[in-house]
Amino acid sequence: MENYTKMLHATKYVGATLLTIGIAIFLYGALISEFSTAIGVGIGVVMGAVFIFLIGMILVASEEMLLNSSKLKKESV
Repeated sequence: MENYTKMLHATKYVGATLLTIGIAIFLYGALISEFSTAIGVGIGVVMGAVFIFLIGMILVASEEMLLNSSKLKKESV
């Protein structure tokens, strides 16, 4: 279980960092800058952060399910 929590914490920290950076870029583009490209970059970074977090969650969940199913097969035999 330790490997899964390490991967979960890593995806959480990377996702939170990218989400914060993306929100900051978006707000800079919407409120301060006159360039509309900053808004698009901010939205893209936020979407990337969510994607990274979801992929990390799916990988952790699938590894956990595979480990539990192999333990269940060993117990039933």
